[in-house]
Amino acid sequence: MSSQSRLVKVLLALIVSMTSGAVVLIALGNNAPSGGAFSLSSYYRLDSVENVMASRAPQQPNRWNSIEIFYSGTKAGNIAQLASLEGLARTEDINCHFCLCNGLGGGDGELSATEKWQMQWPCVSSQAWYGSSQTIRICVIADGKTSGPTDCQRIRAMALVESLCRKFHIQGNSVYLPGNWQ
Repeated sequence: MSSQSRLVKVLLALIVSMTSGAVVLIALGNNAPSGGAFSLSSYYRLDSVENVMASRAPQQPNRWNSIEIFYSGTKAGNIAQLASLEGLARTEDINCHFCLCNGLGGGDGELSATEKWQMQWPCVSSQAWYGSSQTIRICVIADGKTSGPTDCQRIRAMALVESLCRKFHIQGNSVYLPGNWQ
């Protein structure tokens, strides 16, 4: 008899919890997720941030003191395409340390280190950028106006920033994001 009453109690608890869960879902409405579904399988196919952060030149803990994320100003691309658009003869001359693709020209969230990062060289100041020689620059493929970063780009960028901050002891207030970064 006691096992039968236990079974009834468990079934009642299950019915109550399922009903309350359904009520909560109904109360939330029929709003679709704003950014679409995020696929973990596509995320796990990407090379790890730690592997991308490796460089041929030795990395000094006090070499870098700030990080800047900026948009490429294009809707698609990768390192080679950006270098070509900028009229550069070689991809080694691109003025950033990392490039983060959006699925158009490279895999969504695909992170590539440039030659400047591999050699631990600073980016060159220009009309569009006046950072210091200790700033790590991360180029996110997006125009920043009509197309922003994808969910995967945001996640990968924040994972990269977190790892760089930890490795080079960069403070959070020394990380600069684009004005419309979400």
